[in-house]
Amino acid sequence: MRRLFSFIVFFGMLTLFVGGAHYFVYQRLVVAPGWGETVQTAGAFILAGLTIGGPGSLIAARRLGRERGGALARAAYMWLGAIFLLVSLLGLGELVRLLLGALQVGEPARSRAIGIGTMVATGIALAYGLWRATGAVPVKRVEVTLPRLPAGASGYRLVQLSDVHIGPLLGREWLGGVVDRVNALEPDAVVITGDLVDGSVQELAEHVAPLADLSSRQGTYFVTGNHEYYAGADAWLAELRRLGVKPLRNERVELGRDDATFDLAGVDDVNAFGPGHGPDLERALEGRDPEREVVLLAHQPRQFAAAAAAGVGLQLSGHTHGGQIVPWNLFVRLQQPHVAGLTRSGDAQLYTSRGTGFWGPPLRVGAPPEITLLTLVSPAA
Repeated sequence: MRRLFSFIVFFGMLTLFVGGAHYFVYQRLVVAPGWGETVQTAGAFILAGLTIGGPGSLIAARRLGRERGGALARAAYMWLGAIFLLVSLLGLGELVRLLLGALQVGEPARSRAIGIGTMVATGIALAYGLWRATGAVPVKRVEVTLPRLPAGASGYRLVQLSDVHIGPLLGREWLGGVVDRVNALEPDAVVITGDLVDGSVQELAEHVAPLADLSSRQGTYFVTGNHEYYAGADAWLAELRRLGVKPLRNERVELGRDDATFDLAGVDDVNAFGPGHGPDLERALEGRDPEREVVLLAHQPRQFAAAAAAGVGLQLSGHTHGGQIVPWNLFVRLQQPHVAGLTRSGDAQLYTSRGTGFWGPPLRVGAPPEITLLTLVSPAA
């Protein structure tokens, strides 16, 4: 029931956003430039059809499944990305409108210049964003100094994947390339900080299978994100264990080199639901030696305040995608205290990944994806 309610709320909000966005685009690209009655009528019908067709196509693609509905989902998501970019760039165009007005450029010439410029810029952004989102994922190298890390563990290499979102648009071939790049880094351990999938085990098991090929000295660890709970968390946890990935369910393990060790802990996502699910940081850290360093895996950055208060040295998170498409990063800040990168609160640090894959439109504009190589450094080394 909760899953159905979330689905209804999501598509309701999506439809409202899409309707408002299309109306704004119609006013700025069709009416204001004064293209004439015939063009305005045609534009109204086309944009009205896209307003209904966008969300409708997503629902149809969801029912058809990945194999039969993939092309439809790709087209619908691309259009949603395009309309978001159009609205954002037309918003910036209002500043250009003021400048052209000051230069005594009248209507409809002013609106036509802004409209043509916006469409060209949107086309360029779409091409770049598609290439950036679906191509080879770059490696981002981050060095983090942890005061309680033993000298013998200095230089420990953690590779973080986050928000991979295997589903309608990303599959086995793309994930296989990610796995190859991770293995080439020769990590000590690999961590996956949630939102790995957008679909059921039955539908996506084949596409997640390359995770079994991840190679590191001390294994691969996983914590749930909110999307796992839309896709059947218990089934996915069992499937990941079968692939050799260890979920950390409000628990911790010991990592390091010989006697130079630290704790790696993990908690469920804050939006977890279902019997036996939910974050429990106290349980994850129960009995821990406070003199030992601890790295916490928690999907959402908003879990950081509690982690810092509990003495966690470093939290690794994702969820935000770095905004994925600017200026969405500005809206992400309304829900999350941190959007991307390394930040500090007292003695605790948080690294928020921009994510490895994408969700929704297959676009990355102003927020490139990443495979994060975190090198842990001891000040005593």
